[in-house]
This record gives sequence, structure tokens and C-alpha cells, in this order.
Amino acid sequence: MKTIKQLAVAACILTLAGQAGAAVISYPDFSSVAGLTLNGNAAQVGNVLRLTPANYGESGSAFSTSTVSLASNASFSTFFQFRFTNPGGACDGQGCGADGLVFVVQTVGNNVGGAGGGIGYAGINNSVGIEFDTWNNGTGDNNSSNHIGVDVNGSVNSIALAEVTEADMNDGDIWNAWIDYDGSTNLLEARLGRSAVRPTSAILSLTRNLASDLGTTNAFVGFTSGTGAAYANHDVLSWTLEDRFAPIGGGGNSVPEPGSLLLLGTGLVLTRLMRKRAN
Repeated sequence: MKTIKQLAVAACILTLAGQAGAAVISYPDFSSVAGLTLNGNAAQVGNVLRLTPANYGESGSAFSTSTVSLASNASFSTFFQFRFTNPGGACDGQGCGADGLVFVVQTVGNNVGGAGGGIGYAGINNSVGIEFDTWNNGTGDNNSSNHIGVDVNGSVNSIALAEVTEADMNDGDIWNAWIDYDGSTNLLEARLGRSAVRPTSAILSLTRNLASDLGTTNAFVGFTSGTGAAYANHDVLSWTLEDRFAPIGGGGNSVPEPGSLLLLGTGLVLTRLMRKRAN
């Protein structure tokens, strides 16, 4: 029969195993853009990835140079920080600056879509994009200039949309975004806030079979952006991505799975019992 000490050690080993699994993409900042292909007007500027500068009529994208295998029914979890600065040009009555950025999973290749309201995403087929949109393009945007939307197959007419009410994304603050897709349930969720603490509730959720949209689970992942008569610097500051459903906590740290937490608790209890018996 195993001793309490052996059980405690086994529980701790299982706990570590449950937490194992490194991110397949990890950029604490963009002092290096190795592993990324930059397209259009995208550029490395200092320690940030600038998808578009604050100029009229720009478009840019950055995608993983190699495909990422999302073999678990296209599941993924990602966390990134972004900031929009120096908004200018036209204003839409709700604010100035445009057009935002899109986090994109796509199977076409390293490319960039349409500028302006296309947010660098328009026309990219076999794709899903989560847009962070800062311009009111009418009914396709639910007449909103500050929202998150889910786009598919190169269309910026979002199939699901949620207003961002915390503040204007063009306010120059650092924003934190979490996106998770569980291929076993087809649930896609997005969270957003200026705090680095992961929100309990999603700002946007949608049930959809993304594997069918993509057509394959080998995908390029990255970001697109575009400007038109209104513009801003669209910067990504950091980025982490897991090639499985593994929700990421604040600051890009992994959130332990429930099984891992249970094993950790068991290990702690057994360790306390072992110490009591030793006294």
C-alpha cells in the first residue's frame, strides 16, 4: 500500500502534468518579430507590432509564417494587448480614429485584405476574425463605432456583435483581450478590458463550427488592420496563443484547469496529513 508521502508526491506530479503545455506563440513584446510575416503597411516599431500607422488609406497584417496545427477541432486560446493612438482624420459623430484591428485565424496564406472599413480583413476567405472596430460603417456595424464583432470568410458584416461600453478603444489606453474557442462545444468567447485581470464573463459569445469555416485545422494566425479617411496607430503590444482550449489568465498566464486545481488541493491535503503524522 502506498504511503501518504508517496500519494502526496504522485498528486503533485499529476498536478504539474495537468498544467503542462507551453504556448505555441509567445511574444511578451515585439522587440523581435521572428516567426511572423508582415504584410502591407505593418512594421515593427520599437517593441510593438504596428499594423498600420496613423495615415490615410493604409492596410497591414502580421501572420505566423508557418501554419499552426489546431488539431483539436480548431480549438485555441489567445491573449493579447493592443493600443490605438494618435487618432485623426474624419470623425463619425461618435469619435475620431479608425478602423481598429482584427484577430484572424485563416488558411489562405500570408496576406492582407481591404483597407478602411475592411480593417485589413475583407476578402480573406476560409477564415474567422474577431474585430475590434472603431468606426461606424452603418447597419453592418449596428451603427456602432466602438464594438467587438465576429466575422467569417472575409466579410466584415459581423455575424455577432457586442458594444464596448467601458471606454472608447481609441482612448490611447492599453486594452487586454482574451479569445477562446472550444471545438468540443463550438463555443467562441471574447473578453476585453483595460484591466489585466481576466473578466469572469465574456463580452461576446457565439456557438459556431469554426472547423467547417476554415476547412482545415492547419491555420495561419495573426492580426489585420486598416485605415481610411479616419486613422490611428494600431499597435499590438504582446501576444500569447495556445493551440488548444486552455483559457489564459491575466498578463498571459495560464489558468489552471479544474482537474489540476483538484489535484493541487489533494496534494496539499496529503502533504498536511504527512506533516501531522511526522510530528
